[in-house]
Amino acid sequence: MRKNALRFLGLRWLVVGTLCALLPLGAFAQTAKIDSNYVNSHYELRMKEFSAQPIPKNAIVFLGNSITARGKWAELLPGVPVANRGIGGDITHGVLARLDAILAAKPKKIFLLIGINDLSRRIPEAIILQNYERLVRRVKKQSPKTKLYVQSVLPLLDDMLKPDYLKNLNPAVTSLNTQLQAFAKKHKLTYINLHPVFADASGQLKKEYSLDGIHVTDAAYPVWVQYLKDKKYL
Repeated sequence: MRKNALRFLGLRWLVVGTLCALLPLGAFAQTAKIDSNYVNSHYELRMKEFSAQPIPKNAIVFLGNSITARGKWAELLPGVPVANRGIGGDITHGVLARLDAILAAKPKKIFLLIGINDLSRRIPEAIILQNYERLVRRVKKQSPKTKLYVQSVLPLLDDMLKPDYLKNLNPAVTSLNTQLQAFAKKHKLTYINLHPVFADASGQLKKEYSLDGIHVTDAAYPVWVQYLKDKKYL
């Protein structure tokens, strides 16, 4: 009887092990409770604004969260068809949900910066990268002539941060950026490392560019655009 029970348990674990091998990357992370909700009143308001402001032909699209949304990209790039598609508080799930409308316009370039809000919600890195994978596949399928640029997530300045959930995230930012750089190389995309522009010697967001520890000041955006120009991305 004992021998049969042990044989049963052995077979049971063999089956579990086989299933584990067959499950896709990040499947177990998916079983944990993850705050992937992106819809709120601000998100819906911005979507209405986007509907009223179609993306122009051959546009350069800046896509991301509030750090992108606060940029006055059209003013910084006069004479260039530009569309700001940043939404405050957005995460990779939210970008995926609104990607179709952007790709339908067949933009010339997309400058993507997304991930800090994912990290603040403790969304696993594997899930973030999985969403990046989905995004790239859709860009290549729906708008293959669009050039996608993957920008590094910006560092934070802990001394200025008020919410505790945002503090001590710079190691996670560094880790994600390392993965994004490898991800961009794998998919033959241009990776834009913004850290030399915005990080100080300790890896924190430079105080002169920091508004509240996470967002950057208006003065940071011309520096950002000039960096993109100097690197021939714009």
